[in-house]
Amino acid sequence: MQTEVLLDSSIIEEALEYSNDVKDEKSLIELALQEFITKRKAKNLKDIKGKIKFDESYNYKEMRVANGLS
Repeated sequence: MQTEVLLDSSIIEEALEYSNDVKDEKSLIELALQEFITKRKAKNLKDIKGKIKFDESYNYKEMRVANGLS
């Protein structure tokens, strides 16, 4: 997908300085978007903390053994 975006060149330059393995703007923007998505997903998980009730008798280890997974 091609998109034209006007960005502050000083922000791009600074971000490139902090990224050792990213050498071009396209890779930098893709990395930034991936990190943004990862952080938002983590934030969403934190938002639901304490709102989900778990069965205290649930034992995932027993389930794995019963299903031949361990």
